[in-house]
Amino acid sequence: MAETTPPPDTAQARPNTWALLRPLILRLHFYAGVFVAPFILVAAVSGLLYVWTPQLEQALYTDQLHVEQQGESITLQEQVLIAQEELPTGELNAVRPATTATDSTRVLFDLPELGESHRMAVFVDPYDGDVLGVMESYGTSGSLPARTWIDLLHRTLHLGDAGRLYSELAASWLWVVAAGGAAMWIARNRRRRGLRRALVPQVTSSRGRARSLSVHGTFGLWALIGLFFLSATGLTWSQHAGTNITELRERLAWTTPAVSIEEVPRTPGVDLGIDRALDTARDHGLDGLVEVAVPQESTSLYTVTQIDRSWPSSVDAVAIAPDTGEVTDTVRFEDYGLMAKLSRWGIDAHMGVLFGVPNQIVLTALALAVITVVGLGYRMWWQRRPTRTSAWSLGRPYPRGSFRLLPWWLKGVVIAVVVGVGWALPLLGLSLVVFLLVDLAVGAYHRRRGSTGAPTEDAPASVESKV
Repeated sequence: MAETTPPPDTAQARPNTWALLRPLILRLHFYAGVFVAPFILVAAVSGLLYVWTPQLEQALYTDQLHVEQQGESITLQEQVLIAQEELPTGELNAVRPATTATDSTRVLFDLPELGESHRMAVFVDPYDGDVLGVMESYGTSGSLPARTWIDLLHRTLHLGDAGRLYSELAASWLWVVAAGGAAMWIARNRRRRGLRRALVPQVTSSRGRARSLSVHGTFGLWALIGLFFLSATGLTWSQHAGTNITELRERLAWTTPAVSIEEVPRTPGVDLGIDRALDTARDHGLDGLVEVAVPQESTSLYTVTQIDRSWPSSVDAVAIAPDTGEVTDTVRFEDYGLMAKLSRWGIDAHMGVLFGVPNQIVLTALALAVITVVGLGYRMWWQRRPTRTSAWSLGRPYPRGSFRLLPWWLKGVVIAVVVGVGWALPLLGLSLVVFLLVDLAVGAYHRRRGSTGAPTEDAPASVESKV
């Protein structure tokens, strides 16, 4: 009697969720790596340049930022008058007083020809009143021209609002690419040779594409948390996703509090002056680096805000009535909500100022990791190219059809996640649609070629081009 083969255990033969999703994630990781990685690479390189701009700024502009101690300083009001004589066409906006004995005073003016967040700074020697220079200043960080140029390169490529799309696209996809790559790398090593190989690059025991993949995977895994952080904090500055984040924070009451500058009854024409306002703020506990915003109207107030973004954060603010010197409102950092504090810390850490040099070193390591991972990603694409044909070619995408093989419930989950993420991150959703259209067009093209007997994408020309 012939021996019959028992039927397979269908429960064991059924693939798990990861096995079903892996081909889809692999193909998405490929397309994002090919088409979005250049934007991520530019953001990493320009971000690496920006990290060390505080030191660059101190070196380039030391004659404007620092002075020699000479004894007693003149009043802040006298320094302001000197700056106004130097720049008579400007409208006085704020003053950043010298904090140490060797610092200059920065008097800030609004000019009609300057863009948003740009002010003209007049640097004054607080001892003898000499004007040390006049330069454009940008943002609350007070970036000077060199730092501003690198900052705008990183955020907009000097293309204005249109250029902001590049950085938003990079930030939107960074976490997706990192998460997908990390999941595949961990699964690959857990299944084969243990997690140790996922954390230690095999540079001596492997060669070719295997070596590239090992370094690519381990570097990406070690940098994973940092990449999530850079993506999340970078999106807060973005044009479209940033708007959604702002609206969400407002609905959940996660916004950063600010001092009230509403009109208050005051004596017309009476102003105790900027020196009195500064002294009042100092007495109220606002030490260190501060910016004194002057009243812009007869009914407005002085506001004094701490601007030290290092740890521990000093961002307290007070509003002061010009006629009485009374503190009308106070906001302390300790009174911020948790999400407002996390937002403040996240932005400052992203800029490399929260923990000083250690913060800069960590960001440098992250930027170098991104550059390495992207470079090796393209190298692996090249190493996957067909090598048994005379035709010049690149590595093909991984085979399509993975979404069609998913069970209906998993298709629904994937679609829901894509729609939700696409709504929250519009550029990611739009670019994903573009990828899908490109993929469909490429598939149609290869099917037509296949009908004529030409090699198709899903039938690689050589063993080397397969996964």
